[in-house]
Amino acid sequence: MKTVTITIDGHVLAVDSGDSILKAALKSDLYIPHLCHHPDLPDISACGLCVVEIEGIEGVKSACSTAVEANMIICTKTEKLNKMRRLSMELMLANHVDDCTTCPKYLKCELQSLIQYLGVSTARLKRTLNAVPVNTSNPLFVRDLNRCVSCGRCVRACRDLRGVDVLDYQVMEDDRIMVDVRQHHRMTEENCRFCGACVEVCPTGALQDKEGVFTADLNREIGLSPCRSACPGQINVPKYIRLIKEGQYQEAIAVIRERAPFPHSLGYVCMAFCEDQCRRKEINEALSVRELKKFAAAQDQGLWKDKVGIKTASGKKVAIIGSGPAGLTAAYYLKKSGHEVTVFEKLPVAGGMLTTGIPAYRLPRQAVQAEIQVITDSGVKILTDTEITDLEALKKLGYDKILIAIGAGQGTRLPIDGADCDNVLENIAFLKNAALEISPKLDGRVVVLGGGNVAFDCARTARRLGATEVSILCLESREGMTASPDEIEEGLAEGIQIINDTSFYAIENNDNHATGANCRKVESFSFDENRKMQLKLVPDSEHVIPADTIIFATGQRPEIPAGWDLPVIGGNLIASADEVKVKDSSVFLAGDVSYGTHSVIRAIASGRKAAVAIDLALGGDGKIEDVLAAEEVTGSWLGRDETFLKKQREQPAQENPETRITGFAAVTDCLSANNACKEAERCFQCDLRVAITKPKFWASYGIK
Repeated sequence: MKTVTITIDGHVLAVDSGDSILKAALKSDLYIPHLCHHPDLPDISACGLCVVEIEGIEGVKSACSTAVEANMIICTKTEKLNKMRRLSMELMLANHVDDCTTCPKYLKCELQSLIQYLGVSTARLKRTLNAVPVNTSNPLFVRDLNRCVSCGRCVRACRDLRGVDVLDYQVMEDDRIMVDVRQHHRMTEENCRFCGACVEVCPTGALQDKEGVFTADLNREIGLSPCRSACPGQINVPKYIRLIKEGQYQEAIAVIRERAPFPHSLGYVCMAFCEDQCRRKEINEALSVRELKKFAAAQDQGLWKDKVGIKTASGKKVAIIGSGPAGLTAAYYLKKSGHEVTVFEKLPVAGGMLTTGIPAYRLPRQAVQAEIQVITDSGVKILTDTEITDLEALKKLGYDKILIAIGAGQGTRLPIDGADCDNVLENIAFLKNAALEISPKLDGRVVVLGGGNVAFDCARTARRLGATEVSILCLESREGMTASPDEIEEGLAEGIQIINDTSFYAIENNDNHATGANCRKVESFSFDENRKMQLKLVPDSEHVIPADTIIFATGQRPEIPAGWDLPVIGGNLIASADEVKVKDSSVFLAGDVSYGTHSVIRAIASGRKAAVAIDLALGGDGKIEDVLAAEEVTGSWLGRDETFLKKQREQPAQENPETRITGFAAVTDCLSANNACKEAERCFQCDLRVAITKPKFWASYGIK
């Protein structure tokens, strides 16, 4: 592009010949007042603030719509121009609400900044304010027309940037012309794509995100994507969903693997915090993010492996105790960082809860083993059937640092009569024995005490091991159960009985053999400020639920060997200041042992955090990131889609309940390519909003 020389207020500037005066000035760090202008949108000369005078040209010109020409001499600061700007601003403010302190844009408002710059007030003008109700009827946005200055940015963003064309100037009931949804409809009626571009470009508080839609105080790139900000591993969810939609499956799995070495496992069992925060659920249902992750992992051809960075050997050795997702994640990243890593696992198989805690019908073992194989292929050594009872002895073997990642592998029994009967089991031990195929066959009636996901794991496993009748007893109502909805639905389909609002206070037994659970009906329960349960029981509601086997699924905790001599806090967790560092400089933590029972994705995030801390302690740079996917060039155009908001969530096929309870084969199939692409098409693509340029305020310019 040709460069020409112009002069603005005595400043000689070399600018691009195709630019407007305003664009050329702003690119040169010279401020000209403006409001309707936005760097990503076509200019319309609506606000009357960017007026300038050009030597040799009569009258004033709008800087945003006047192209630069060689040797132009431009003046932006005369009394005439200042009066025109103040008048334009006063006319905008005449119908603008006075109260700024209640506006979410307060202290971040372009209009407020301009009022300060121009020294404008409404004292000399008659106010024409005609308040209209704030529109909160749309599911994700708040529209406050009392703060609208008709700059048209939102209209242009919707029409010219996104191609959706939902917003326009509309005649209101009082004959005012204001920005509104076409035909005064709701956004859903006009097939809005809910991309948020209109909110992003609004210079006032006229368009706002509903409170709570986005998490405040986060990096903007992450914060504007609720799915990504809700993910403990901060996987770039919108990016890999878009890649799936475009059929770029290998790039999609590469994006996931940049943050997590267990994508396939997560595709089966992730708690999907991302889906809880998905903005799409306000329209119909959240994106099926977990199923899309599983689909991407199922397509994995390993092309990302060529981009994995391996640092030069450091000569340092790290011992990791525990081969669950936290320990193996840390092992993988520490090995990539150049350290020699050995993982010690007391069980005969690696994987921790992935292999011995989560039943195979939920998480197929071949998926876990394939991911562990990638980690061992990187050079990580895993020693199974090796229990570490003495940390000092381990240090003497030459390990520079020790990471404890033993999880929460010990079930808990409530201290009630009969809890120690010979046919009363604990959740974790029961599931482990079932996974290792050393559980006895069950028959008759099994009662599971508890109402969370682990309770359903136990109940559904018992069904597969031969129990003819399985019941779950829990304090909560059906609506208040902590188990995920899909666990409840699948359990019911498999014949699991759920007995809600029930308290168990003893186990009826005969000669140390349990015969049933002594129960009372619960009227209500809650927790006080000290987390002590306040239980209100239904009078005279005592009854016995017969059982041949009873399984406690009322919690779990880490099992800390006595010989480790480490500080322990409530819940048998190892004490640390930051969930990573123990008082001993050579000992670190990762996973449930440091913060309590949580999720696979949080364990992975914890393993990454521990790897960074250990690498830094060993003299490394703490940089464990890999860029495995190509840099994405995203467009801004979405276009209209009359069916977009009607698209329903794609559901993977499931095995018939009567068939699946006969074994441990996976219950849920993977989405087909066609279904996965359809599901990905439902995404609002919230992250596209990040690419919209943030306007600079006048105080940020070098020449004002």
